Amino acid sequence: MSGGTVGYGEFRRGWPVVLSSMLGIGLGLSPLPSYTIGIFAAQLHGEFGWSFAQIFASLSITTVSAIVAGPIVGLLADWLGLRRVALVSLALFGLTFMGLGLSNGSLLLFYVNWGVVAALGAGTLPITWTRAVNNWFDARKGLALGLSLLGSGIFGYLVKPFSAWVIAGYGWRAAYVAIGALPLLIALPVAIAGFRDVGPRQESAATRKAALAVHRATTPGLTARQTFSHWRFWVIALAVVPVAFTVGGIIPNVENILKVGGFDPTQVVSLASLIGLSVIVGRLGGGWLIDRFWAPGVALGLLGVPASACWMLAHGPHGYGATALSVFMVGFAAGVEFDLMAFLVARYFGLRSYSVVFAALYSLFCFGAGSGPVVFGAAFDRTGTYSLPLTVSAGLMLVGAGLLLTLGRYPDFARAGAAPIPQGPKLPSTL
Repeated sequence: MSGGTVGYGEFRRGWPVVLSSMLGIGLGLSPLPSYTIGIFAAQLHGEFGWSFAQIFASLSITTVSAIVAGPIVGLLADWLGLRRVALVSLALFGLTFMGLGLSNGSLLLFYVNWGVVAALGAGTLPITWTRAVNNWFDARKGLALGLSLLGSGIFGYLVKPFSAWVIAGYGWRAAYVAIGALPLLIALPVAIAGFRDVGPRQESAATRKAALAVHRATTPGLTARQTFSHWRFWVIALAVVPVAFTVGGIIPNVENILKVGGFDPTQVVSLASLIGLSVIVGRLGGGWLIDRFWAPGVALGLLGVPASACWMLAHGPHGYGATALSVFMVGFAAGVEFDLMAFLVARYFGLRSYSVVFAALYSLFCFGAGSGPVVFGAAFDRTGTYSLPLTVSAGLMLVGAGLLLTLGRYPDFARAGAAPIPQGPKLPSTL
């Protein structure tokens, strides 16, 4: 059977999972806080007098919570099932996000609320959704992951003007409630109808435990212990952190970066919204490319180009067109990062311990993404510009992408079973 026919069959059976994952990721913990904090920052600064560094530190709180909760979510997904973890977490995330509208000027309470949002919403991270997509797809795994992660771009594009519109008409408190309602009204009903993992539904904990044991014994790939002791895991980890720092630092600060660049409020919203559009392009283009070519080589091109965007933003001001191109390239990098990371885990370590391994890498990603906004915000508070962190970020993007070139060929788990990945140097190859 041809690859095209196989790919068509996979999408015919698995499209409800892809759609559910697209909405669950797009309206979950991964994109909404970072895409909206920049809109709320000016409101919170004016209302309570908090500095930008203090406001963006809330993303560090979500990072810490995600680092702690991420691996736990991975284990819960194995034991309780992906569907149950994703649905419950999606509902709790929406409700706790609404609670941010009750902020009363206490910075401690604001941070605690963010910690609760992240802890209870950790099941909406790509950890759960991409595990199901990886299980449903093989021939078109990269494209399916790209489509699933497309939601962050779609809603990243829509949520900024939506937030600005609600704030202008009803205030920032109402905007927190409106955004928190989105996962409850859109993503949750679709996920209830269409999100499930492969195989029969397990009705009891004992049956799930037995099924998990069979799954671990028969699924090709490395165990979590084998993966964490392998050098390739740490190469990916070292590559993920600087890329996450750069993208995570720019996106929440982009409104203020543009404001410092001399753009008026209307231009700021229109330019910042380009990030969502470029994330969509990155998701689709990146997924298509990594299905057909060696993923680390693709990463060098797709993540290396946005390094020039960081340099341009650091050494502005530039005209509207050049700035739009720079913002677009940053969003493009954000569109590539998640599906690339999920793809690398599946291809280099297999699916045997995918949830735990991806959760560990995602925690490291969160560390980079969570520290970026604080560093960027602190630099602005001290100097009134973003030149230094943007210049450093240009180099970090190149370093992160370059590290992935050392990974070598994909291992053949179908032939080698669960044996450890060969340690010798390998030359890059296409799929």
